[in-house]
Amino acid sequence: MHQNFTTTTRGLDRESPPMRLFEKAKKLGIWNPSDIDLSRDAHDWHALADDERDILLRLMSMFVAGEEAVTLDLLPLIQTIAREGRLEEELFLTTFLWEEAKHVDFFNRVINEVTGSLPDLSHYHTDNYRTIFYEALPEALGRLQTDGSPAAQVRASMTYNMLVEGMLAETGYHTFFTVLESRDIMPGVREGIRLLKQDESRHIAYGIYLLSRLVAADGSLWAVVEETVNDLFMPALGVVGDPFALYDPVPFGLQIEDFLDYASDQFNKRIARLEKARDGEDVGD
Repeated sequence: MHQNFTTTTRGLDRESPPMRLFEKAKKLGIWNPSDIDLSRDAHDWHALADDERDILLRLMSMFVAGEEAVTLDLLPLIQTIAREGRLEEELFLTTFLWEEAKHVDFFNRVINEVTGSLPDLSHYHTDNYRTIFYEALPEALGRLQTDGSPAAQVRASMTYNMLVEGMLAETGYHTFFTVLESRDIMPGVREGIRLLKQDESRHIAYGIYLLSRLVAADGSLWAVVEETVNDLFMPALGVVGDPFALYDPVPFGLQIEDFLDYASDQFNKRIARLEKARDGEDVGD
């Protein structure tokens, strides 16, 4: 039997980090991918060179498949938190699935309406990409269906929030903005990615909160953090670097080192926050 909080003196802790994130999601997460005007984007797309279109389509194929993978794999995390009776966290987590689904919707629109490409773009997915999105992500989140232990939660959140969102998605956004803003092209795609990035920032903030809570309660879980990093950091870095290695010269004058450094910096600053939580320091939300 579930304990009821909202009709007892316990109530909801509206000052908790998950509830503050829920407030942000209610204000900022209500946007409709179908409302974004992509008409100029289609015109700009056809004005690009072949290799420029190819590298952007490669990035889009990685994004839409990644967002779809998360949408399909996310439920066990929500269910695990619900089983623990963490109502404030579950309330916020209800926004995750809704937002990830909208991200799939948005990129699918871009691929169909802007690029006019055929739906099978999986040939763009490298071995490193498949390691993360076809294997590690569904395995880590799927494990929570039968193992809701703190160790399994750490593995799942490290894979999803820290690597997939905090490292790969954020580097992808950075790549898109670097290209599209420098040329002042595809305003609809830029607006959609701005809104996606806003959503994902809340997801990452929750991941840091969840991981901080877990490692602060049990320092031995840091071994799971390190194990996940050892297993997946290099394949994740490979996901970032693979597209650049396939072009000579790289379209738009992009430099692989800039994006590898950006990805590593994004990851390292989040790990530093987790280290503070492990050591008993308050990292906030």
